[in-house]
Amino acid sequence: MCGIVGYIGKRDVAPLLLEGLQRLEYRGYDSAGVVITGPKATGLKMVKAKGRVRDLEAKVPARFKGTTGIAHTRWATHGAPSDENAHPHMDATGKVAVVHNGIIDNADDLRAKLTADGIEFASETDTEVLVHLVARSQADTLEEKVREALRLIEGTYGIAVLHADFSDRIVVARNGSPVVLGIGEKEMFVASDVAALVSHTRQVVTLDDGEMATIKADDFRTYTTSGTRTTASPTTVEWEAESYDMGGHDTYMHKEISEQPDAVDRVLRGRIDDRFSTVHLGGLNLDAREARTIRRIKILGCGTSYHAGLIGAGLIEELARIPADAEPASEFRYRNPVVDPDTLYIAVSQSGETYDVLAAVQELKRKGARVLGVVNVVGSAIARETDGGVYVHAGPEVCVVSTKCFTNTVTAFALLALHLGRIRDLSVADGKRIIEGLRRLPGQIQEILKQEDEIKKLAKRYADAKSMMFIGRVRGYPVALEASLKLKEISYIHAEAYPASELKHGPLALIEPSLPTVAIIPNDDLLEKNRAALEEIKARSGRILAVAHQEQEKADHTIVVPKNETELDSILMGIPLQIFAYHTALALGRDIDKPRNLAKSVTVE
Repeated sequence: MCGIVGYIGKRDVAPLLLEGLQRLEYRGYDSAGVVITGPKATGLKMVKAKGRVRDLEAKVPARFKGTTGIAHTRWATHGAPSDENAHPHMDATGKVAVVHNGIIDNADDLRAKLTADGIEFASETDTEVLVHLVARSQADTLEEKVREALRLIEGTYGIAVLHADFSDRIVVARNGSPVVLGIGEKEMFVASDVAALVSHTRQVVTLDDGEMATIKADDFRTYTTSGTRTTASPTTVEWEAESYDMGGHDTYMHKEISEQPDAVDRVLRGRIDDRFSTVHLGGLNLDAREARTIRRIKILGCGTSYHAGLIGAGLIEELARIPADAEPASEFRYRNPVVDPDTLYIAVSQSGETYDVLAAVQELKRKGARVLGVVNVVGSAIARETDGGVYVHAGPEVCVVSTKCFTNTVTAFALLALHLGRIRDLSVADGKRIIEGLRRLPGQIQEILKQEDEIKKLAKRYADAKSMMFIGRVRGYPVALEASLKLKEISYIHAEAYPASELKHGPLALIEPSLPTVAIIPNDDLLEKNRAALEEIKARSGRILAVAHQEQEKADHTIVVPKNETELDSILMGIPLQIFAYHTALALGRDIDKPRNLAKSVTVE
């Protein structure tokens, strides 16, 4: 959500900032802005615009020169999208500018106090109170001015602050919203995501919650919000700038769907141990003795990560015979859960910065729980806060909706389930069988991708639907949930997912010719039960699109998926429905990479 970019050095800053904002467009936003200054400037110069970065770029005058600046793409929380509500925000004197990701919870109280003191507000945003607090501070340094302001703030923030009287620096701070420093040669960058930095530097420092930094052209230093110096060593970003480009595809989503064979190969690479029919997951920091003491596993995630967790819980129960379940992290953290010392908690997040998941991790750690992370972004907040975990190595995922990261996350859970199973009761023969199935996945995904033209034709036939039902049993139900979410996210067609066994308990009332049903039907021990559900739907004149391992007689159309080991079939069965959702949205003319009202990384509640 939202995007921050900043630069200080010798180069012309405006083009750099606009390029950085373009690389952050995938995060979701409704307005954008930029403010610049420089050693010879007499103050700050600002341009803001409702709409896309290209609308902002069109408003930037030709003589808009400087060597220091901050920029922002905003996703509206307080106040509708408008030029006035766009960031950066500036005080009345024109000396202080701030960009901010997050939400200031006590903004209304602070606004009332500032208004009573004679401050006039130019926007409806919560962020503007921070600008006035910094501007009113009598401290001698910009760092102390920002610290004084932050002491009054309650809520989440990732901020960057410019001050005309301190044009040799940018001060940044983090609490619950990502801030990353980019270390260059006699130039420094700041951003909310490394995507904005990698074309200029791969050396980065990621701030922790409660940490601040000052960046100058030739130096940076980090410290806590109380002023205590901290030690920060740059790390190297795994991916290069080309990884964030479309690579000849029309959309990022199409590119990322097509990358799944290679992505799954990466998550498997170097981890399979044929000698003992198991896998190496060194980052778990969990030895065999500790693993055998686990009595239950609780998986926490949001959206697509929650659905991956549901499949992961099933894999763990089947292969490791440990009771496991998944729950939305956004619910878990508010229900005062019982934290059992014998329970292993697993936090799942593509970005590693999802606020609800991170807050759940922090609460669990406070209560003494052992927490592992399953994340994609190396060095992200959840990766740093957990006791260990598994990186899914999907590579950068730019489209707002997740495809390859979902598939890699489920594959990572299969590795974890196999690892735990072989420590406990899973036989060598079954371990070998699962490993052989895992190795077949990349090739089988490639087979599915070759069906794109046929799936595209099916998508056009169903694109006129106003609503769709998705059903599946046991292993198929989380696949139905994820496929339903994909269709909603990018086509805006209403969709519901139910266990097929629940049809008689209410949803069957909705079945009619205008409501198509997508049925997930693996060739497993529930095959006949699933076919009976198709009979019920056809008896009520419902249209059926089946995803199955063989043609289904009762379905109007069937997408045939290669058969793997029964435990691993869920990994494959969702991929054709990613393609189906993509082409449905394409047929309807949707903005596929940036669906309305959504953001890639949800770093606020």
